[in-house]
Amino acid sequence: MRCPFCSAPDTKVIDSRLANEGDMVRRRRECLTCAERFTTFESAELVMPRLIKNDGVREPFNEEKLRAGILRALEKRPVSTEAIEAAISQIMHQLRATGDREVKSSILGEWVMDSLRDLDEVAYVRFASVYRSFQDVNAFREEIERLQQPATESDKNDK
Repeated sequence: MRCPFCSAPDTKVIDSRLANEGDMVRRRRECLTCAERFTTFESAELVMPRLIKNDGVREPFNEEKLRAGILRALEKRPVSTEAIEAAISQIMHQLRATGDREVKSSILGEWVMDSLRDLDEVAYVRFASVYRSFQDVNAFREEIERLQQPATESDKNDK
C-alpha cells in the first residue's frame, strides 16, 4: 500500500483487527520511508450478477434501486429498519449464491415479493400490484386470496 503522506510504495502492517461487525479488516500501517502511521480498511469486493430485464436489456445490479422499491412498498408500515436491511441482505445473498453472471430480473422480483410477504402483507400487495401490473380490483382480490391461502408443500420446499 502506498503511503498517503510521502507516496512511498512500501508500508508495513502494525496491527489488524476486525471492524464493522466482522465485515471489514482495520489495518494500522507505518510507512518504511517517512515513519508516518495511517489506518486502512479492507473489505471483500463481491461482484453482483447483471440483471436481464424483460425486454432483454442487461443492466448492473443496483442495490439502491432494490432498497428504494422495498422502502416504497413499506412506506408508513410498522416494519423496523433492521428487518428491512436484513431482507435486503438476504436478497443480495440469494443473488450472489446463484453463481451466475446474469440473472433474470423476474427472479429478483419474486424474491422481493417473498421477502415482503414475510415482512408485511400490505407492502406485499402494494409491490405485487405494481410488479404484476394489476389492471383492476379483481386482480387485487385474487392476490389477496392467494396470500390468505396456507403455503403449499411445494412453496415451502422452494424457500
